[in-house]
Amino acid sequence: MQCEILVLYYSRHGATHDMARQVAHGVESIPGAEARVRTVPPVSEVSEATAPAVPEAGAPYAVLDDLAECQGLVMGSPTRFGNMAAPLKHYIDQTTGLWLSGALDGRPAGVFTSTGSLHGGQETTLISMMLPLLHHGMYLVGLPYSEPGLTATTSGGTPYGPSHLAGGDSDRPVDDTEAELCRCLGARVARAAIQLKRGQESTRE
Repeated sequence: MQCEILVLYYSRHGATHDMARQVAHGVESIPGAEARVRTVPPVSEVSEATAPAVPEAGAPYAVLDDLAECQGLVMGSPTRFGNMAAPLKHYIDQTTGLWLSGALDGRPAGVFTSTGSLHGGQETTLISMMLPLLHHGMYLVGLPYSEPGLTATTSGGTPYGPSHLAGGDSDRPVDDTEAELCRCLGARVARAAIQLKRGQESTRE
């Protein structure tokens, strides 16, 4: 049975979506792992407005079962004043039931982000996404400095997780080094999930 990793993201201009695709490639580079790619709808300023049930393009919208059913999580968001974007926070705020049941306890997770400026809060945004995952009891997976891209990058990339410099007009594409760091994180979370699952199965035998 495949070990499913949820790649969950919110993207406004497409960069975080592109990073999510690279993370998914990294997940699926590991034998026995499969990526489940999901996004979240925007949060409207008008309380009566609702997003369509099915997005016009891109990944399907995430439901809580996506999170409960997967053996690992990689979560991505653009930076909003050094914090995760409201739509992703809104989804996470609905996971109280999973927290009460301990559904995510002991599962691996990683995070990634995209910013408009080089010092626009990449690391604080990554940490903001880590906080609720720690409350859920998840094991955080970062990027080690044994990964060459961390020292080669001139744009995005941190030990807390992959990042991307989108530029002031949000039109700079994800470069090769940033993409490789995304794939690295996806692979690391997938390997960790498989190892943890095997360990849990062996203790039950």
